[in-house]
Order: sequence, then structure tokens, then C-alpha cells
Amino acid sequence: MALADQAGRSVARSGGAWAGAATLRRVAGKLGALALTLFLASLLVFFSRFLVPGDPVSFLLRGRKPSPEAVAQVTEQYGLDLPPWQQYLNWVTGMLQGDFGRSLQYRQDVATVIGERLPVTLGLVLMAGLMIAVVGIAAGVVAALNRGRVLDRAVLIGLTTLGAIPSFVGAIVLIAVFAVQLGWFPSFGSGEGGLDTAYHLVLPSIALAIVFVVLVGKVTRSSMVDQLDREHVEVATSRGLKRATVVRRHVLRNAIGPILTVSGLLVAGLLVASSIVEAAFGLAGVGSLLVQSVDRLDFPVVQAIVLLVVAAFVVVNAIVDLLEPWIDPRSAAGAGAR
Repeated sequence: MALADQAGRSVARSGGAWAGAATLRRVAGKLGALALTLFLASLLVFFSRFLVPGDPVSFLLRGRKPSPEAVAQVTEQYGLDLPPWQQYLNWVTGMLQGDFGRSLQYRQDVATVIGERLPVTLGLVLMAGLMIAVVGIAAGVVAALNRGRVLDRAVLIGLTTLGAIPSFVGAIVLIAVFAVQLGWFPSFGSGEGGLDTAYHLVLPSIALAIVFVVLVGKVTRSSMVDQLDREHVEVATSRGLKRATVVRRHVLRNAIGPILTVSGLLVAGLLVASSIVEAAFGLAGVGSLLVQSVDRLDFPVVQAIVLLVVAAFVVVNAIVDLLEPWIDPRSAAGAGAR
């Protein structure tokens, strides 16, 4: 018996060590893929500048008739006289040290320009993300639990209708109804900070969240319907468990994987769509800064914002991939089997 117990403990230790090594390999693989994706994205973001018509020097010296000496001085000051590969290396090296270059439009460090506007965009995205999670998942759960009934069809029709409304149209309607006619919310600016900023961001957040609520709601319904037909749910129900307990422990928890995956994909969409909403509500955020910088050929700002969006998208999706086996152990078992 003692030998059997010792053998069992040895097998358990070896199994735990194997699982730990597999987890480390998984994490290392995700980090490697993340680094490779960011490297390729940096190449694409930087060298796409040379495909865009327009000359940064002409923008810097707009409205003037510069001498060749002035052109040479500006070109050297911004490093535009260097070979493209050296400009790229200087750019990447600077970013790794927190230096994103200087804005051609504002004549300030890009990090300073973006940092002044980042809180507004983060507040907008976070508030919209909360609305998406609460409303989208709630709508999907209600529809799935009433599958085939009137309430299910009503939710699906409502989601489909909302999905057909572009963000800018939703923004106009929200402003016209809740700001102009009812006067419940402000229609312009981001407020004075704190609760006032949150109050100003209510309508923009709703406008930003509308389309994404539809996606999360439909994915939640589909995933839950799939789980409701599984045998383990029938077994749990036959054991006399309360319906709420069955839904929480055996349906929603197992359905959360696809919802998490879609939520990770929404990050880039929220950051990009925020530019439209910020323009409609007069918010001085990163999205509106990106639009202005593209229009005025402010390449350093455009490159920094685009790379930050890509980095946020890649990092969030890597975190979702790493969290999914912890939330749903079956995915880890499936990965191990493969």
C-alpha cells in the first residue's frame, strides 16, 4: 500500500510538472507571437509613410518660399535626410525608450500630444465597453433562455435593427433627442473632469457601443443555445438543481469562451470607431487627433497612434487566449490533446 501511495504521488508530481511545462510553453509561444506581430506591424506602419503622397517638409514650411538652406535644416532636424532603414531603427529605438518623436503640427513630443488626449479616449472606451458587456450579454442570455418564444424573436429583431445603425447616425440621433429636445445630457465637450466628464461621456459611449452590443448579444445567444443542448446540462437539471444554478454554473460558464474571444476582437474596433464618435461630440481624444493628423500629414503622430492601437489589440487578445483555459479548462485539455 505504501509503495502504491508513493507511486501515485510520483505520478501526480510528474503530471503537475508536465502541465506546468506545457503552460510555460504556451505562454512563451504567445509572447513570441506577440513580439513578431508587433515587429511586423511596426514595419508596415513606418514604411507605409513613404507610399502616402505629400512631403513633411512642405507641411512644416507651408505658406513660405523656403531657401534650400532652410529646407536642408528642417530635413536634418527631423532626420528626414537619413536612409529609410536608419529612420526606422531610430524610430523603434526611440519608442522603446518612450520617445515617439516630435509632432509636425504641434511642434511637441508625440508622447505629450497623445498623453493629453488619452484619458478622454480611455474613459469613452471603458464606459462603452461596460455598456457592451452588460447589455450585450444580458440580451444574449435572455434570448437564449427564451429560445423560439416571442421574447427571443423580439431581442433578435432589436439587435438586428441596432446593428444597422452606423455610429455617426446613432450619434446624431442621440444628440437630437437627448441633448437638444430633452436636454438631459450635454452634446459637446468632455467636461471638467471626474463625474462631470463621466456625465459628458454618456451619450458618446452609447453611440460607440450600439453596433458592438449587437455582436456580443448574438454571440452570447448562439454560444448559450449550444450549451443548453449539451448532455451535462440535462444531467444537472435532472439532479434537481435550480434553473438559475444550472444556467450560471453549467451554461454561462461554458459559453464564456466565444464571448471572451469576441470581446478581445472588439478592442481595436472600439479604438478606431471612437474617432467618429469623438468628432460628432467634439471630444478632444486620440481618435479625433488621428483624423486631424492624417489630414495634416503629421506622420509621427499617425504612426504612434496606429501602432498603439495595434499593440492594444494584440496584447488584449493574447491575454484573452491565456485566460481562456483558466475559465474553461476544456479548451486547455483540447489544446493538450492536439
